[in-house]
Parts: sequence; structure tokens; C-alpha cells
Amino acid sequence: MAEEAKTTCYDGSCAQSFQFYLQHSGEHQAIFQGLHNILPGEFKRIGLDKSSLDVLGVGSGGGEVDAQILTLLQSTFPAVPITTDIVEGSSQLTDNFKTLVAKTANLQKIPFAWHLTSSENYEKQVKVKGDMKKFDFIQMVQMIYYVDNLADTITFYRSLLKNNGRLMVIVESAHSGWDILWKTYKKVLAVDAITEYRSSAEVVAYLKSQGLKYEEHSIPNSYDITDCFDPSSQTGGRLLDFMTAKNNFYQSFTPEIRAGILDLLRNKCSVEKDGKVFFNSNLSCILVDA
Repeated sequence: MAEEAKTTCYDGSCAQSFQFYLQHSGEHQAIFQGLHNILPGEFKRIGLDKSSLDVLGVGSGGGEVDAQILTLLQSTFPAVPITTDIVEGSSQLTDNFKTLVAKTANLQKIPFAWHLTSSENYEKQVKVKGDMKKFDFIQMVQMIYYVDNLADTITFYRSLLKNNGRLMVIVESAHSGWDILWKTYKKVLAVDAITEYRSSAEVVAYLKSQGLKYEEHSIPNSYDITDCFDPSSQTGGRLLDFMTAKNNFYQSFTPEIRAGILDLLRNKCSVEKDGKVFFNSNLSCILVDA
């Protein structure tokens, strides 16, 4: 049951909530801008003298970020063949990704292998098969919160890198609003799909503990959560649902916890400007060497 819950946590109403959040937060736009600044130079190093390039996306969701990454890679090496494997546990989001590919001309040139499963199940399948496909670039965008074991996950995916390959992890930054909210209220928030909240702090601490070479780039972002402080606001309620990973923020917590979360959001996780409250949603892009 636990595995089933994990692989479908972004289907149905959860997928709709996720899409609503993306539209409101501008998170993908911030990531796109960051990647356009970071990846072209990185790709030139990775792809130097390569006759083909193999990419793996883990927890790729609807494929919006992967599409940007693959387009950047194609523009860097227009004559080099690219293959892509996708690991994603949500059938609904995988269908969204396939639809995106079908209507995007440059992506149709790339052969995709779809693995509709969780990261842990993919690892098991690869190890049982024994014939591990290696990759030049592996991306894990906003998914490290859902894996069972951070160290095991990074170790496994680094083992799939070719020489000169890179593993990219995009995650909420240490001391961001998400980091403060989920660590302050971990006992009531980290109880469902996410059981151990992680920010860039945990990822970097592990990399340092193993003596691994990495680079960390900041991707700044913030979004307006003023409506969260109006109990009658549907937008505010939907944002609070997603930010706390609950179906109904107002029914899921005691009045004391609700008040504490709202106070924390306003006074510790955000800044006020021109009468509006902007949540600190800064991200980190961490590039790990093979």
C-alpha cells in the first residue's frame, strides 16, 4: 500500500493542486531562467567529443522542465543524437508529458523510454536486470523529498553516470520559506507522501560527507501568498492545501496549529511589500560530478 500511495501521489486531485501551484508560484519560469543561465556551459563540457548523448529524468512530472533541458541540449549539440529515459510514478503526469512531446516538434526527434514507476522501483529493476544503461546527464527536479533514502538515491544515480557526466538536483534552498515551514511543523506535515523533508542543506551535507565534487547555483523565486491570510479566499485555501500537503488546510489542523502556521508564513517565511506578502521560494540547483 505504501508503494501504491507513493506512485500515485500526483494523480487525480493532487495533480490538479500541483498544476494550480505551478501557475500561481511562477516556479517553472524561475527554474527555466536558472537553467538557461547554468546549463549551456555545462552541456558543452559534458558533450565534448561525444557521438551521442543519453539523458535520464527522474520524477519528471508533466515534462515541462525536461522539455527545456532537452531543448537546451539540442541547441548546444544540434547534430548529436539524444536519447531520453523518464522515470515517473504518476500515470496522469506521464500522459501530460507524452502530450507535450507530441505537440513539440524538436522533442519528436528524440526517442523516449517511459518507466512508469517510482525511483526506488526503477533502482530495483535496474539492479535485477544487471545491464545498467549509463547516462551523460541525469536530472532530479523537485523530487528528492519523495525518496526513501537520500544517500542511497544519490549513490545509485551517480553510479549510472558516464565519464564526465553530471547529476542535477533541484531542490528548495536551505532557509527558504519551504525549509522553515516544513522543519518547524514536521510532526504534522511530514506524515504522508513526504515523511522526511529535505532542502539543499541535507543534499549538500551528504555530498560533503562523501567528499563528492559539486557546484551549487541559486535560483531565486518568490510568490504572492497574501490570499492565504483571507479565510474566505479560494486561492488562498488552495495554496495552503498544497503548501501543507493536505486536502483541506482548515479541516486538517487544530486552530492552534493553523494559527501558528499562518503566523510563521507571514513573519518567518516571507517578506511584505506594498501591502502584499511574498513567500520565499528560493531553489538550489546542485550539479554533482560523476
